[in-house]
Amino acid sequence: MKYKIIFVVSIIIFCNINIYSQNKVVFNFLPETYNFLPLRANFEEGRIGLLYFTDNGNLKVDLGGTTDIFEFNIPESQIKISVGLEFMAYALATSFKERRLQIDATDGFFGGHISYSKKIKNGRILGRFRIIHNSAHLVDGHYDLSTGMWIDNFEPIPFTRDFGEFTIAKEKYINKFLVKLYWGLAYSAFIRPDIIKRYSFAAGFELSSDKIFGKTFNSNTNLFLAYQFGLRGIPSYVGNNYLMLGFKFGDWFKKGVLMYISYYSGRNMFSEYFLRTIKKFGLGFYVDIF
Repeated sequence: MKYKIIFVVSIIIFCNINIYSQNKVVFNFLPETYNFLPLRANFEEGRIGLLYFTDNGNLKVDLGGTTDIFEFNIPESQIKISVGLEFMAYALATSFKERRLQIDATDGFFGGHISYSKKIKNGRILGRFRIIHNSAHLVDGHYDLSTGMWIDNFEPIPFTRDFGEFTIAKEKYINKFLVKLYWGLAYSAFIRPDIIKRYSFAAGFELSSDKIFGKTFNSNTNLFLAYQFGLRGIPSYVGNNYLMLGFKFGDWFKKGVLMYISYYSGRNMFSEYFLRTIKKFGLGFYVDIF
């Protein structure tokens, strides 16, 4: 159903473009940059990287990505509308025995998005609508072959979320910094276990500047700070906090490498453990691939 909605909306946009003269709308296939840059402090964004948890040596392993497939640019109004796909997963690695990662749990995501941007004085107004399927699993790293049992007698929980998420944001350059404020609301059309509430909320900010540290190997060096507060009913509403501080080597809106330190508190980000509360410091990196 979610793919039908994306397809129908795409056809409507395409048909509306044909109504206007070709001078008013520019079509781009595989644009070079994101219309709506994936949120830095949101775990549920496509990326490739590792996050090392300092308390126990576990890793959060990110694999996947997000891409805009096509874009409609309306220069007279300084508006862009993009449609894209998202395929990603993150996994919990608990050890490195025999030179391989022992993967304990994983969350997978796939779906699509429609994003909007409009230029304003010194910045942009942004919007993004996503339809995502999320499922979670325990895997072989959580299974003890010697006993034939799940570790700690904790067995897999059937976990699924099919949700729509709407996020609005405002970007503005203030002195040397690019400031981004955003908030979002999500609704799960299908969810299990059914003790989880269908509505969730998120809000946050990003602060970045490439004017402080100059260049690294002829590429911009961006100092950044990102924070997100999330609210989910699991089963009662609980707040989650995620803070990141680090550098991105490369243009903020193009490909590059991010290195950062982080702190997270709230419900476990691995959905198989959604009832557990954690506090984690981390050291990580990930790659922006366009």
